[in-house]
Amino acid sequence: MDPVIAFFRDGGNFMYVILFIFILGLSIIVERILYISFKNRIDTVAFVNRVMELMQRGNIANAIEFCRMSPAALPRIVGAGLEEANKRTKDIQQAFELATMIEIPKLEKRTHFLGAIANVATLMGLLGTIFGLITSFHAVANAPAAQKAVLLTAGISTAMNTTAFGIIVAIPCMLAHSFLQEQTNAIKDEINANVIRIYNRLIALKG
Repeated sequence: MDPVIAFFRDGGNFMYVILFIFILGLSIIVERILYISFKNRIDTVAFVNRVMELMQRGNIANAIEFCRMSPAALPRIVGAGLEEANKRTKDIQQAFELATMIEIPKLEKRTHFLGAIANVATLMGLLGTIFGLITSFHAVANAPAAQKAVLLTAGISTAMNTTAFGIIVAIPCMLAHSFLQEQTNAIKDEINANVIRIYNRLIALKG
């Protein structure tokens, strides 16, 4: 633990800025993983089959209640469409589309910030290095000749800490960004495919 504390302390004030960026990125990662990978993960096949079964029996009200049992995006979209089941085809379609437009952005929310956070962490690390080098050269300029090499070496080592920490923060944020985007796209494709299936079956049953 002591080397970590020394590494952080030697990096100067910029290390605190990068640490704040890291905490912000970590908060977004945890919140998005909980929302996407847990709240929106359902047994899609079982859900769709159950809704189809209830629709086939004409139990639209029961199908709507079944949809309301889950907070996931797909049941919410399907439930919104089924609530308009007794209206015109155009109204049903618009209900599905409107619900999709509301729910999909919730899946994508805040994920794009992770890419920006990774870039900012890297840039802050570089900026800290530049300021550290400027400070080191200034100290060396005013130091006795015998101490210049030691001061310059120590200053450069300290300045590099901010770049290293910035990259350490950027890498997990970039990886999380790619992972969450992949998960979100998979859920979106799954939603679109199943909403179309349920919509087509509903229209067919209306005759």
